[in-house]
Formats: sequence, C-alpha cells, structure tokens
Amino acid sequence: MTIIYLHGLDADPNANKAVITANHAKALGIDTLRPDLNCPPDDVVAKILALLQDNPNAVLVGSSLGGYFATLLSDMTGTPAVLLNPSIRPDLSFTRFLTDNFDGQTLADDAVIYTTTGGWQICYGDLAWFEKHRLTTKNPHKIKVLLKMGDELLDAHATKAFFESCGADIVAQDGGDHRVSDYDEQVRLVLEWVRTFN
Repeated sequence: MTIIYLHGLDADPNANKAVITANHAKALGIDTLRPDLNCPPDDVVAKILALLQDNPNAVLVGSSLGGYFATLLSDMTGTPAVLLNPSIRPDLSFTRFLTDNFDGQTLADDAVIYTTTGGWQICYGDLAWFEKHRLTTKNPHKIKVLLKMGDELLDAHATKAFFESCGADIVAQDGGDHRVSDYDEQVRLVLEWVRTFN
C-alpha cells in the first residue's frame, strides 16, 4: 500500500501535513509519495495518473487544492481518497486573485493572475479548466473527508453539503482552521481511514 499525498495551493511536497503523514505512515510500513503539484492542472493530472499506474494499490490523501485533485482522480480512476479541508470549486475560490489584483479588467487566457510560492503561474485560462472539470464524486464509498468547520479560507458548510449529497463519509469538527493546525492529533484518524481501503 502507498499513500500519494497531494499538497495544497502555496505548498509543496515538504509541507507540514505532508511530512507528518509520511512520518506516521512509515511507522506503519506504508510508503508515501509526495509529488510537486506546482504546475498547470493538466500536468498535475498527468503526474498523478502516472503515479497511480505505477502504484495500483495507492490511496490519495489531499489537502485543500490537493483535495480537489484527489477527488477528481478518484472520479477518473476509482482510487480511494482521504480529503483534508478540500477545495470543491477552485474556479470560484481563485476569483479572489482577480478581485485582489485586476478589478474587473478583461484578461487573456495566458494572463498570470497569481504565482504560488512553489512557482506555479496560475493563468486566467486555468479558471475555465477548473470550471470544466467539476467534481461529481462517482465513488463516494471510497471518499472520506475531514473538515474543520472554522476554515477561514474555504466554505466548510458548502463542502460538507456537497459531500453529504454525494454520500461520502465525513467527519466535521467544530472550530479549527484551514491548515488543520492540530494535524499531529488528526493524522491517526487519516491513517486509520487509509488502512480501511487496504
């Protein structure tokens, strides 16, 4: 069994939750792959598909934007996924970059609207990609979701409603934050979920 950990926006393979997951998984004899997702969405999908082809018994663990990609790839391949405060509509949440920086300007598809700390230049056209690739959660029995209802960045109530309507397994915890600052305490639950898919 292998975990493929998918980091969020403005993170990288050495993000705090990625490292904590890998360390705890190693103690259980589970390998963790941590791809760098700071690239255009088509490249992210290709990168994850290649890893899944090489690791057919993998479980995806995705945080925030990584949770979006974990759900998308689960839809595409039937791979189980554990989601941490997942993004469900990046095409909507990324519009904050337009509001913050462009104030109603008309933009070309290749106009860079934001550059992540990892170097991904998000283009205006990427919003259309995400809108076109809406999540459907075709395999809800293979999806487990950990939500912090105090998430200050994404609408946890909308996320909860979406995954409830799909029939996925959700643990919604009061308070907390988008980063899941108490992940040291939550990682045991995440790995219990991962092991149920074995």
